[in-house]
Amino acid sequence: MNMIKKGYHSLVEVFFVSKKNTIIIGTLVLTAAGFISRFMGFFYRIFLSRVFGEEGVGLYQLIFPVYALGYSLTTAGIETAISRTVARKMSLGKEQEARGILSCGLVISFLLACLCALFLQKNTAYIATVLLGDERCAPLLSILSYSLPCCAIHSCICGYYYGLKQTKIPALAQLVEQTFRICSVALLYYVITRNGEAVSIHIAVCGLVAGEFVSALFTLQALPGKKRPFAPFRALRAFPARTAELLRLSLPLTANRVLINLLQSIEAVSIPGKLQCFNGNPPEALRVYGVLNGMALPCVLFPSAVTNAVSVMLLPTVAEIQAADNRREMLSIIKKVAGSCFILGLFCCLVFLLLGPFIGLTLFDSKMAGQFIVTLAWICPFLYTNSAFLSIINGLGKTAQTFLINTLGLGIRIAGVFLAIPRFGIQGYLWGLLASQLFISLLAGTTILRTVSGSLSR
Repeated sequence: MNMIKKGYHSLVEVFFVSKKNTIIIGTLVLTAAGFISRFMGFFYRIFLSRVFGEEGVGLYQLIFPVYALGYSLTTAGIETAISRTVARKMSLGKEQEARGILSCGLVISFLLACLCALFLQKNTAYIATVLLGDERCAPLLSILSYSLPCCAIHSCICGYYYGLKQTKIPALAQLVEQTFRICSVALLYYVITRNGEAVSIHIAVCGLVAGEFVSALFTLQALPGKKRPFAPFRALRAFPARTAELLRLSLPLTANRVLINLLQSIEAVSIPGKLQCFNGNPPEALRVYGVLNGMALPCVLFPSAVTNAVSVMLLPTVAEIQAADNRREMLSIIKKVAGSCFILGLFCCLVFLLLGPFIGLTLFDSKMAGQFIVTLAWICPFLYTNSAFLSIINGLGKTAQTFLINTLGLGIRIAGVFLAIPRFGIQGYLWGLLASQLFISLLAGTTILRTVSGSLSR
């Protein structure tokens, strides 16, 4: 009880202090937008499953690893790098340089996205047949490729606003994208069925592209300084230096995201096979895997929407404080935010331990889901805190360390899949998850202490 009270007072303190106040307000805005978007997405998935059936939805889901990889290669790292760099520039009063960073990031990300889209279009047949195992994915991938340049635009601009610690535009962009995606699919479905033609899952991919396109237009019109023309190549002389500055931060982040996607794909593909090695029953292996990934894990990860939003706001705040060389404020905000995330994790751990069986039976009608939720409850304090820790490390400019920490953590998870599951079943995988999160917490915490202590000693 004392811990919960301490956490509450920490959050209250954070709320009523200037920079921390910004974090809380930004977190609330992003969390609200995330929950609304998830709510809309829930009913959208019901619509897709009823209209296109399990096979159609399966094809739709099959192309998303390719989409995630394309996004990671072209946009993800640059968005985070823009956020941190803009925060530092603005804290030093260099507004024009901050806009120049955005221009530079837009050019790099957009060109990379166009190249990636072109590569996808030229190799759809190979990717669909050889990598995805279903040639019907080829036309879906071709349509999907058009979303990448649009995604690059709105992601970079959102990164710019995160750097300014202004979350209204990114939150609205998220809602605009989801709204137009759903509305465009509903409209296409109405028009096609009205003409008596058969509908296919292609319209869902068209809806995804439409959502990304409208979101890109929305963020473009929200750019600051609209009275003067927005010219990405205006500061041509400074372009090489800004490119080097962005790439120094973005390359480790990009490698991190790509590696995570690849390792998660390996993990997802390998778990059912290793479960078969344990029990020799393929249907049972798939059932256990489905309960874990489709029921227990989403339930345990749901509260992390809050800590993920905190992490988005924390990165530019840390970068800003570092630029101002305010070490005392740096220590204060790290302690308060990380402490609050840990206490939230402890609270969720307690809830899942006590109510796990009830949640499993009530929400999923599955006793096994309840058992998994109880086991997974122990990762909550570390999982929720780790998102804050890694964001702090990125905010300090130590993106290479983030890459190393995530790689080693995922390595432990993969080892759990290949070594522990054949011997202990799914319980071995759950132990691997816990060990991975503990390791990340220790390594990330040590990295932060060393970095901040090093700054304080100078």
